[in-house]
Amino acid sequence: MGQPLKIGLVGAGAISSAYLDRLTVLESLELVAVADLEPQRAAAVLERVPTARTADVDDLLAASDVDLVLNLTVPQAHAEVALRAIAAGKPVYGEKPLAGTAADAATMLAAADRAGLALGCAPDTVLGTGIQTARKAVDDGEIGTPIAATATMVTPGHEAWHPNPDFYYQPGGGPLLDMGPYYLTALVTMLGPVVRVTGAATRTRSERVIGSGPRRGEVIPVDVDTHVTGVLEHRGGVLSTIVMSFDAVDSKASRIEVHGERGSLVVPDPNNFDGDVAIRRLGGTGWEVLPVSAGYRDTGRGCGLADLATATPQRPPRASGLLAHHVLDVMEQLLESAHAGRSLPVTSSVERPEPVPLQDLARRA
Repeated sequence: MGQPLKIGLVGAGAISSAYLDRLTVLESLELVAVADLEPQRAAAVLERVPTARTADVDDLLAASDVDLVLNLTVPQAHAEVALRAIAAGKPVYGEKPLAGTAADAATMLAAADRAGLALGCAPDTVLGTGIQTARKAVDDGEIGTPIAATATMVTPGHEAWHPNPDFYYQPGGGPLLDMGPYYLTALVTMLGPVVRVTGAATRTRSERVIGSGPRRGEVIPVDVDTHVTGVLEHRGGVLSTIVMSFDAVDSKASRIEVHGERGSLVVPDPNNFDGDVAIRRLGGTGWEVLPVSAGYRDTGRGCGLADLATATPQRPPRASGLLAHHVLDVMEQLLESAHAGRSLPVTSSVERPEPVPLQDLARRA
């Protein structure tokens, strides 16, 4: 292992704490600078990483000791910050979604390609043992030829617990764009890219009531679809059926299931890094839990950043901008299909990233 990749963090909001869990323990990463529009949030990061410094965005992007920009700003700012970083000669790893629109994401990819810089993006949950073990089972033919998959995410909405839930119900929000990246990235990782979508969508309420925090009782408008369902046609013919909802109470359905001609898999929550993978084989007597066989063990948010730090031309970053762009394109086309009332093609594509062999990421002594 060479010198750690020195990270400049832009955006020190709530999700940054999860990234700090990895930045403070993995020997391939070192946080050196933090920028946020609210200086107190940047200063709070230094309580956990006292060797880092606060900076404004311009200074952070120009800093010679910043090797890569970790972009944890709000989705509407992802493209702007990433393009500024690329213009400054810095590779970028960002939170999901890659950008507010697939068009902006394509612009980011083109800029990074011209500059010869890496562009990575969450979710990296698919690199953990849960999804990777499921992928290996599919690749090893444990269920035979895959035929179909289902993905289900049902919740009554985030306003009950989130003190500032407005952005979940504004353009760029909603259950598909908020939680869909976890599910669709897992489906593409296991089953390959999507070539066509058929969608339907509704919203049950035009307003929501904040249930916690200083704004409790405040009414906010709903400007997006809050229940989205559809069928994704993967290259190769697998059909995935998805339900993403902020309208229903709960579900006992598996988060993801994959069905083949000789068996079915229950795949763990793609918002987590681990979890049991269960298989029911044709002619078998019941469900059995597969042993963990692939993926980064005992990890969390930021493992995709560590994966990028150790990437090579022969083994590109697994949590790549190309994968994130395709997933965003699929989601946009699914919503467009719902509004148009017809199936639509997905013109972007991506090859499945390299599988992750069962391993631990190197930690500091």
